[in-house]
Amino acid sequence: MNRFFALFTTLLILSGCAGTDVATHDWNAEYTNVPTGTPVQMQYGSYYSTYDSGDTRHNIAVLLPTTGSNAAAGHEIRNGIELALLQHSLNQLNVDFYDTSTNPGDAINTALATNPDIIVGPLFSSNAQKLRTSKPDTMPAISFTSDAAAVGDGVMTMALMPTNGVELIVREMSNDGIQNFIIMAPNNDSGKIMAGTAKRAAEIYGQNVTGIFYYTEHENENLKNIADMASMNTARTAANKRAKTILSDILTNETLTGIEKSNLYYQLDKISKSETLGTLPYSGVLFLGNADDTKTLGSFLRYYGADSRSVRFYGTAMLDGTDIASDYTMMGTKYAALPEQNQTFVNLYQQTYGARPSRLASFGFDAATIAMGTVYSDKTPAAYLLDPSGYAGVDGIIRLKPNGDNERGLRILMANASGTPVVVKQSPENFISPIYNIEQRHISPAPEMSLQTPGINPDDFIKIPERFRRKYKSENYGVNMTQITPTRPQTTITVIKTPQTDAIIDSEYQPVKMESINKTMIDAVEING
Repeated sequence: MNRFFALFTTLLILSGCAGTDVATHDWNAEYTNVPTGTPVQMQYGSYYSTYDSGDTRHNIAVLLPTTGSNAAAGHEIRNGIELALLQHSLNQLNVDFYDTSTNPGDAINTALATNPDIIVGPLFSSNAQKLRTSKPDTMPAISFTSDAAAVGDGVMTMALMPTNGVELIVREMSNDGIQNFIIMAPNNDSGKIMAGTAKRAAEIYGQNVTGIFYYTEHENENLKNIADMASMNTARTAANKRAKTILSDILTNETLTGIEKSNLYYQLDKISKSETLGTLPYSGVLFLGNADDTKTLGSFLRYYGADSRSVRFYGTAMLDGTDIASDYTMMGTKYAALPEQNQTFVNLYQQTYGARPSRLASFGFDAATIAMGTVYSDKTPAAYLLDPSGYAGVDGIIRLKPNGDNERGLRILMANASGTPVVVKQSPENFISPIYNIEQRHISPAPEMSLQTPGINPDDFIKIPERFRRKYKSENYGVNMTQITPTRPQTTITVIKTPQTDAIIDSEYQPVKMESINKTMIDAVEING
C-alpha cells in the first residue's frame, strides 16, 4: 500500500515555482464568510445518502492513466470511483473515463469537448496544470496531485499535501521538548519542499534546525556517508582519540601522585570503551523520505553513536503503511499518518475486488462521492466543494480550499518493534479549531545546511591536574574533521605499572568495539572500514 501512497509525494515537482494564471472566476467568493461546523458525513454501505436526480442529465469526466507504467495507480483510483458509483446508483448520470497515459493533452481536450459538470482527476502534476489552463474558469476538477503549484482556479486535489504531515510532526517534536533537530531528506524537489516546510514549522513552534542533509535515495554508500556527517562521527572519533592521547601522555611523561594516577587511569579506561566522545548538537532527527531509506539512515546513525537515549527519531506519512513498526532500530519513532480507513468501505472493497484498498482507492471513492454531491446539489459548485466545515470520508476529515489544495486531519503513530504501531494522538474530528498554519504554495525549497555546532573539545570531557592544562591544551574538533593534528610528539608504546594492574598504553589507540552495538541494527547493510 505504501508504494501507492509514496507516489503522491513524488508527484511534487517544483512546487511554488510555477506561475499562476489569472482566472476570471473568483473561487473565494462563496467561502470567506461561511462559518465552520461539523464536517459533512459521507456515508457507506447500505446507509449512503441519495440525491434527487430530477430530469437533468449530468456528466462526470474522469482523467486517469489506465495503461502504461502508471496503470496500477490509475486502476486503484478507478476501482474506488466505480465502487462509489455502484453505492449511489444515480439516475441521469453519465461517467466517462479517459486514459491520460499516452497523450494526456488529447485526453483532456476530448473530455472537455463533452462539457462535463465536473472532472475527477488527473493524477499527475503536469496533467493537472494542462487541465487548469485548458478548462473553463467555472468548471471544477478534483485531481490527485500533491503539487500545490498545479492546482487552483477550480482545480482542487484529494492528495495528502506533504506540508500537512510535516507541520504536524514538527509540532509533536515541540511537544516532546525537542528544541534542536536535524532534517534528513531525499535530494529531489519534494524533499526540498518538505525540508523548507519543516524549517518554517520550526520557526512557528520555537525550535532550531541545526542541519539539513540531502541524500540519494536507495544508495547505501551515500546514506552511510550522510549518517557519518550528521552524527559527527569523524570529529567525535578524533576527539576521543585526542582525549586518550592526552591521558596517556600525562600518565607516561609526568610525575603524578597516586591519586592523580588512579584518577587518570580510570578516565582512560572509561573513554577507551567507546569510539567517540561528546554529545550531538540536536536531540531529534526528522526523516522526510521513504521507509527503506529511513531505516537504513536510522541504523547508521545509531551505529555512529546517535543513541536512542539522547536522540529521538521522527517521520512523516511516508512511513505510514510500511513495516517501520517492526524494525528494532526505529523503535520509538513517531510519525504522521492518515486515520484508519473506514471499515465498512474496506469490507465492501475487499468483497468487490478481493484485496484491501490502498489510499489511492479510498481517495478515488471520496473524490467520486464529492463530485456526485456537487452535480446534484442545489448549491453552486464552489459553495458545495469549498464548505469550510469539510467532509468526513474514508480517510477521515478533509476540506478543499479555494487555492486548490486541502487540509486533512492526521494522527500520530509510534513504532514499538511489535509490528503494530501505537496510536499516540488521534486525528481531529473537525476544523473548528485551525489545524495547520502553513500553506505549501508559500514554501520555498530549503538549501542544504551544514551541521551547526561549536565542535567537540576533548578538554571538556576529561579532568586533568590543573598544572598540566596549558601544556596539554586541546582544540575543537568540528564537522568534516578528517584527521587530528597532535600538539606534541607521540610516544609509540609505554608500559605503565600501577598498584591496581598493568596497562599497555598505545598512543595510536585502535578503538575497542562498542559494547552496546547490536549488529542486527545495521539491517543487513555492510559497514566497511
